[in-house]
Amino acid sequence: MQVYILKIRGTGKIPDYIQIRGADFSLIAYFKITNPKTALTRCNLIHKMDEILEIAGNLNYGKIEKLEL
Repeated sequence: MQVYILKIRGTGKIPDYIQIRGADFSLIAYFKITNPKTALTRCNLIHKMDEILEIAGNLNYGKIEKLEL
């Protein structure tokens, strides 16, 4: 499964978010970096949570990275 990951910087009271998008850039998951479990469970990516969070932690804000899951 080919997906894209994007990290969005929060401001003030708004936390940082992660977007996971499909090959056609449709939104698959959108979650706080501090609370990914619910969103990843809904889109059946919970088994890849550690890998996704590791990549998201090293990702620059506003940059899109391709993932093979």
